[in-house]
Amino acid sequence: MPAFAYRAADKSGAQKKGVIEAASPAAARSALRERSLLPLSVETATERDLKPGTIRLPSLRRKKMTTRQLATVTRQIATLVGSDISVEEALRLVAVQSEVPAVSSILLDVRGAILDGRSFAHSLGQHPKAFPEFYRASVAAGEQSGRLTHVLNHLANFVETRQGNAQKLQLALLYPALLAVVSLGMMVLLMVYVVPDIVNVFVSRGADLPFLTRALIALSAFIRDYGAYVVLAALVGLLVYGRWARVPANRLRIHRGFTRSRLTRRFSKQFNAARFAGSLATLVESAVPLVEALHAAAAVTPNLYIREKALGIAARVREGASLRQAMTEADVFPTMLTAIVGSGESSGKLAPALGRAADELERELDALVATLVALAEPLVLLIMGGLVLMMVLAILLPIINLNNLVTM
Repeated sequence: MPAFAYRAADKSGAQKKGVIEAASPAAARSALRERSLLPLSVETATERDLKPGTIRLPSLRRKKMTTRQLATVTRQIATLVGSDISVEEALRLVAVQSEVPAVSSILLDVRGAILDGRSFAHSLGQHPKAFPEFYRASVAAGEQSGRLTHVLNHLANFVETRQGNAQKLQLALLYPALLAVVSLGMMVLLMVYVVPDIVNVFVSRGADLPFLTRALIALSAFIRDYGAYVVLAALVGLLVYGRWARVPANRLRIHRGFTRSRLTRRFSKQFNAARFAGSLATLVESAVPLVEALHAAAAVTPNLYIREKALGIAARVREGASLRQAMTEADVFPTMLTAIVGSGESSGKLAPALGRAADELERELDALVATLVALAEPLVLLIMGGLVLMMVLAILLPIINLNNLVTM
């Protein structure tokens, strides 16, 4: 059943807007009148045109839930489906309870597609920016295996954990980032407004300026004359790079570089291996066939290069190779994960082995992230302190030289 965005007036004349589910625009107007509302405009929520006197909602096919909203919605749906409530009814209940109109509209649209006879995973595919690829692949695997509740609970835990980790990382990096921005801003202001006045004093005295001071004067003049152009060029460069990076082939090159670079190789492998192993463990435990589980777990890995290798692992397993052999050939996952997979295959307990490996990878990843975050703050302090020290020395050295000339 489709969803309609409406504007209506109540008995006092106050305007209200929202989303209502109905079989047709006429049925939506009738439902609004039953609520003692006078319909002003009723339009399909996903295809609204800009018209005079109406409020335009962005296309819901381009809507994107935040990670927190996705985690909340997934947990609510998993709880309701686990209580033997049908998926379409669970979607309706969550949509009604949601205080975010965009989320309600998306969920009602998904419910309408299910009522039209589509699968849950296929219905989620109407909103790819709201429900990522790994999310849809996991739901599809859960539907095929009949373990949708289990998969939804895993997805809720997975999304909540990812959102929590991202929030912790953002909060930890907030202070170093603010410190760097404020320090750089103050240095630029000094370069533009303070250094030129000091230079005039030195020039009027005919002082022989040291190299550090001459370099500071040159940098100050460059910022005053060309600073705006540099900022504009940087913005244009970022825009061009963003467009270039959106091309799949270019994104693959970037991700391959992350996987092979000495600086990012360890973190990239740990991060993607944890995602891959955790999802694969849940799917295998849910009795999803191994090849299909590998395809769904591959969709979880954010790195496109490792995702491509994971799909190659699925192809090798389909051909008859063992999972350990295929992962060894791919050479993109930590040795520890490959060894645990081998022991799990040998003992016939692959799912528990993958679960243990995922937990261990998550612990190692958390420790690595904590170390990097702990190093960020002192590193920023050292860099900013060093720059300020150089600026102070560049200003003080000529003053000291002038005092020496006076005393002589």
